[in-house]
Amino acid sequence: MSTTRLLRSTLLKLLTGTAALLLIVLLSAHGPFQPAGSVERGPARPNVVLIFMDDLGYGDLSCYGALGYRTPNLDQLAAEGTRFTNFLVAQPVCSASRTALLTGCYPNRLGISGALNPTAVVGLNPEEETIAELLKEQGYRTAIFGKWHLGHRQPFLPLQQGFDEYLGIPYSNDMWPQHPNQANLKFPPLPLIEGNQPVKTLTSLTDQDSLTTTLTERAVSFIRRNRRNPFFLYLPFPMPHVPLAVSDKHRNRSGAGLYADVITEVDWAVGQVMATLKQNGLEKNTLVIFTSDNGPWLSYGNHAGSSGGLREGKQTTFEGGNRVPCLIRWPGEVPAGRVSNQLLSSLDVLPTVARLCGARLPRRPIDGLDVQAAWRGTAAESPRQTFLYYFRENNLEAVRKGDWKLVLTHPGVSYEAGKPGQDGKPGQTPGNHAFEGALYDLRHDPGERYDRQAMHPDIVSELQQLAEQARADLGDNLQQRPGSNRRTPGTVAKAD
Repeated sequence: MSTTRLLRSTLLKLLTGTAALLLIVLLSAHGPFQPAGSVERGPARPNVVLIFMDDLGYGDLSCYGALGYRTPNLDQLAAEGTRFTNFLVAQPVCSASRTALLTGCYPNRLGISGALNPTAVVGLNPEEETIAELLKEQGYRTAIFGKWHLGHRQPFLPLQQGFDEYLGIPYSNDMWPQHPNQANLKFPPLPLIEGNQPVKTLTSLTDQDSLTTTLTERAVSFIRRNRRNPFFLYLPFPMPHVPLAVSDKHRNRSGAGLYADVITEVDWAVGQVMATLKQNGLEKNTLVIFTSDNGPWLSYGNHAGSSGGLREGKQTTFEGGNRVPCLIRWPGEVPAGRVSNQLLSSLDVLPTVARLCGARLPRRPIDGLDVQAAWRGTAAESPRQTFLYYFRENNLEAVRKGDWKLVLTHPGVSYEAGKPGQDGKPGQTPGNHAFEGALYDLRHDPGERYDRQAMHPDIVSELQQLAEQARADLGDNLQQRPGSNRRTPGTVAKAD
């Protein structure tokens, strides 16, 4: 018998009639009786550490099958949490993917596409609400150390989007004068920004070599300084986007080349973060999420990662572009040592984290779902059953329901039809390869090789209806459909 029931029974034996009835009413009104100091509470609001890699492929971690080198800290993260094998980013390119992660919206809904460059006068509209803004309302301290890439003009920088602290680069690390195509692109020097102001110019690869270490040190400092406050730490590392840069302490240590050196340094960085959480008594109530913005940039050959057998890579809407590693750890809440093949997306991070942290959802409509049941392993099937594969400005290139994916006729990048580069130089990659429509059963054919349209016309029809719903909502440039629910990005007057 519980303590509460025993106390009630004993008291009632001592009382009769009206007194006993009055006692029952009082006990019911005030809930279960608990002795002083034994108040039962649910889990405290978790701290959140969100680590977001740049161009990390599905097959780049040893827990996802990488060969030739090991990622022990990330493998441990997988062993202590859940490894997701069917996690999709909203679009397979930098700015668009980051928009979806921080807002829970398909980026084309918000008018963001591609990878914003140093001439861009647009950015994430400040009227949109980010994870940082929602958690900050709940008393969380918020910080970003790494690559932003949601608009480099001051109105769009992190301090204006809900973050208390920022140190990092405003866009990709190849958007600088050393770019292989600089003769055509004419990029300016690459700034390192703290808060709203540039504090350094990165002029050489030697300057970039220290980036991973510098960002990790700032992350460690932030955790220590906020160990008594709930916090949201966003760590969007610039690596392994080209040009590859690695510190001396990790150079030539992997035994598998420069790319592997970079990955092993990132693994070290994750180890530093996890050790700091443990040293400060925070590891049990910190939700850690590790994932990537898109698949590998296969045009760069030996300076690119692995798609792990998935088709194509970054800048394509085949699985090699959209499907990325995802590890989630929260002791006692997210099962340890589990592997889940349930369909999930980066779109779902904002609403799920918001609910877990007691925050509201954005006031404007979003596309993400609360998938905490899938994270916790209590859902027979994921709350997410459909997904839209948009790319470029607003091209609907594929749709998915469950394990079925209907690829729509579209032009796109094809690494398989090209030739990879070597040692930091891009290869020859057709940019308007013609892809014909096809139906794939991703449960049995994750490499997207066998068209099943003729065998399953009913499924084709069902997915075509899903595509039509998407076009009415978000539009489709391939069919010159504008859509009725798209919003505008933030815009500033051109300053230079």
